[in-house]
Amino acid sequence: MKAAVARAFGAPLEIEELALAAPGPGEVRLRVRAVAICHSDLIFIAGGWGGALPAVYGHEAAGDVLETGAGVTGFAKGDRAVVTLIRSCGECACCAKGQRTYCTEPFPLNAASPLSDATGAPVAQGLKCGAFAEEVTVHASQLAKIEGEIGWAEASLLACGVITGYGAVTNTAAMEAGATAVVIGTGGVGLNAVQGAALNGASRVIVADVSAEKLEIARGFGATDCVKAGPEAAAEVRRLTEGGADYVFVTVGAEAAMASAYEMLAPGGAAVLVGMGALGARSTFDPLTLADAGQRILGSKMGKAAPARDIPALIGLYRAGRLKLSELVTGRFGFEEINAALDRTRAGTGVRNVVLME
Repeated sequence: MKAAVARAFGAPLEIEELALAAPGPGEVRLRVRAVAICHSDLIFIAGGWGGALPAVYGHEAAGDVLETGAGVTGFAKGDRAVVTLIRSCGECACCAKGQRTYCTEPFPLNAASPLSDATGAPVAQGLKCGAFAEEVTVHASQLAKIEGEIGWAEASLLACGVITGYGAVTNTAAMEAGATAVVIGTGGVGLNAVQGAALNGASRVIVADVSAEKLEIARGFGATDCVKAGPEAAAEVRRLTEGGADYVFVTVGAEAAMASAYEMLAPGGAAVLVGMGALGARSTFDPLTLADAGQRILGSKMGKAAPARDIPALIGLYRAGRLKLSELVTGRFGFEEINAALDRTRAGTGVRNVVLME
């Protein structure tokens, strides 16, 4: 099969023929139909989070089942599925508490990549998916079956951007109706936090970004107010909310964004850190204010999602016309154009750029 391989950090990906191992017990092999470009892929390709090379990245994908390994139930050849990086055993202490994104099980796929090159040398399966490829072999827990009519591009977005942003609101924060919410950053994750807050009854959804164009786009996803990100943003949020917001969702990994979030909080409010910072990034807060005002700082990995539960629910919202997905897809590329799709995302052009295999 063909795959787009990273052989040097910061270099263009190289399309090569790779071998993909057949699925082992509990695993599934799928044909990738669409894979979206997430900023996490860009950071890994640039070497921002380290990792082994050569590697195949890509983790926001959808495709159809080609083969199942021993013991797999619930999936059969021809089934359509969303492919996520959330690999969970369902039995460890974290899974038992409903925290599948923090599963501690040492899966065989974690120990040995299913990918190898023409010489037989291993190629790392980046982000537990390696979906910048024609096919993937993943654990069955990483899949959510697609039921009903939905395009491949739209389905792929559910694997990361949508569940991360929407899930930060509904799962991590468990935001109550009537609350005031701020979303810092209006990329793919941020826009889904915006529509998550709006759909779950926020009385006010304020967005902050440096881009006036992206702020306007956010209005179409449910934002009620737009604030220019910068030194004056916190004061403007406090003015609009008459003292501070109940929830501030930070969907970018910038230290300045995190610092601004703490200043935007109302007493009893929560700052939800969604965007992943670079290695070595630090965030500081005033512990006296945090304790005295009863505020919280919450980490949110992948929206605390359970794919088999959350993705079908989101598909239902999409099919009911309540969740916007097609509007997120602002660039479509063929597989041979994957480096152009990466460049467009690096430049901040569009919301989500999607590589379609056909």
